Amino acid sequence: MNDVNTNLSRRRLLVATGAVGVTAAVAAAPRHAAAQTTPAVRGPVTVGPSDPRYADLVAGLERRWVATPDSVRVVFTPAQAAAVVQEAVTTGKRLTVRGGGHCYEDFVFNAEVDIVLDLSEMTSVEHDPAHNAIAVQAGATLLDVYDLLYKAWGITLPAGQCYSVGVGGHVPGGGWGLLCRREGLVVDHLYAVEVVVVDANGRARTVLATRERDDPNRDLWWAHTGGGGGTFGVVTRYLFRSPGVTSTDPATLLPRPPAEVVLSAIAWSWDTLTEAAFSTLVRNFGDWHAANSAPGGAYGGLCAFLNLNHRATGEISLFTKMDGDRPDSDQLLARFTAAITNGVTAPHTAVTQPSAEHGPMAELATPKRWSWLTATRYLGTIHPRLLDPTLRGDHKSAYHHKGFTAAQIAIIFDRLSRNGFANPLAQVTLSSYGGQVNAVGRTDTALVHRDSAFKVLFQTSWTEAADDTANVAWLRELYEQVYVRTGKVPVANEQTSGCFVNYCDTDISEQAHNTSGVPWHTLYWGENYPRLQQTKARWDPADFFRHRQSVRLP
Repeated sequence: MNDVNTNLSRRRLLVATGAVGVTAAVAAAPRHAAAQTTPAVRGPVTVGPSDPRYADLVAGLERRWVATPDSVRVVFTPAQAAAVVQEAVTTGKRLTVRGGGHCYEDFVFNAEVDIVLDLSEMTSVEHDPAHNAIAVQAGATLLDVYDLLYKAWGITLPAGQCYSVGVGGHVPGGGWGLLCRREGLVVDHLYAVEVVVVDANGRARTVLATRERDDPNRDLWWAHTGGGGGTFGVVTRYLFRSPGVTSTDPATLLPRPPAEVVLSAIAWSWDTLTEAAFSTLVRNFGDWHAANSAPGGAYGGLCAFLNLNHRATGEISLFTKMDGDRPDSDQLLARFTAAITNGVTAPHTAVTQPSAEHGPMAELATPKRWSWLTATRYLGTIHPRLLDPTLRGDHKSAYHHKGFTAAQIAIIFDRLSRNGFANPLAQVTLSSYGGQVNAVGRTDTALVHRDSAFKVLFQTSWTEAADDTANVAWLRELYEQVYVRTGKVPVANEQTSGCFVNYCDTDISEQAHNTSGVPWHTLYWGENYPRLQQTKARWDPADFFRHRQSVRLP
């Protein structure tokens, strides 16, 4: 086994000397903490029920899920994380792990947990010359990672757009973001994982697993390329290097983002939107992506969102990002917009309301060119949904090879516009997929969905516990009616391909909400599930790391 010593300084980024000949240290902390001096860390922080900090540490960004553990352990180094895991094993305590972000289900904060291992202060991003990779600790959140990678080396990862998404859970679920059609998924650039595992004798140890073909631990790396979090161990570091890179210059280890992007955002008012116009937009979006799902081509740098917001929002919208490096970027964007709006008689206007993960974007009614970093910061923080610490939510997903049928579109239109439920934060969002994502084989990574054209997120958010029942019921009805002909879920067939594990949804595990006969794990992982089970049996034979949708032992 490749047991490793992983004591690292926290909140730092080491810039390789390269041709510049300097070494710099930059804090990987949120902007408000950048000027503070980090004190020496002597050990993990233990927070119990009598501590005033407890209430804030036993609930995630998804406020539906609150736990009552014996303690929360905030750790600052991989060695401290391993020690907490060993303690939990030795004392028979139920342990869950929180990275730096959020989870859509109760996998971290639930009634069974005794110890919450909090990695949110492990945020280091650095060049690791020993492995010729960029190492990111599991508590880092995406916007800080983007800032640091870009400022230091001019590189990035093709990961998600929301600032608060944590690397810890985002990566093992497969990752996805605005650069996916151009650069693939974040796991397509994952070189290695550093994981605290527990063996059959109850011994916690830290293991390094790489994608090298001769690495005896390679199965553990593969499991983290889409197998989901909370199943195999505690990831303390991810090491990234794009396939085929042989240079030792850190500025070449990961993709360079476009220098500029062209952004466009247009909306249609529900007051002027007919069902025919709505149907045409949805059909056009699906048809265009089905016809452009192959890797390569002029539209590899495009990512678009058709945000079908509830009537209570006032409008639906189309947001598009096009890489600006091509000389014909503006023309390509114009042609795409024309294709999606072809046949739509309702006039479009500026986006004046929050829309899915995007906020009001009136300034983008006429396409604008911004630097990649400006656009990334803007899109990552513009929606009030992303900044509200009191939000509750429910989410469901589907991968599509082809667009919705006329009957499905009619159901979506009806549920978004009928009386009896009015929530401006309820919507169905269609987002670009395919492109370079589909250049990887279905079994090359644990993420099996490598032949889809677009992805769908069904979601609703609210703030009061009294509104839980109405929102959950509305979303269930919508989703189950859209896929009623295939047993209430998007099974693998000509049209759909299953569900996205990072948009975790425990309903698909229940017969009342999944009558397809297709198990939840097949919806997530298809034919890769047995291999994930074998990896689980090797690395977590006692099923110490588990939650309601973790990989089961064979």
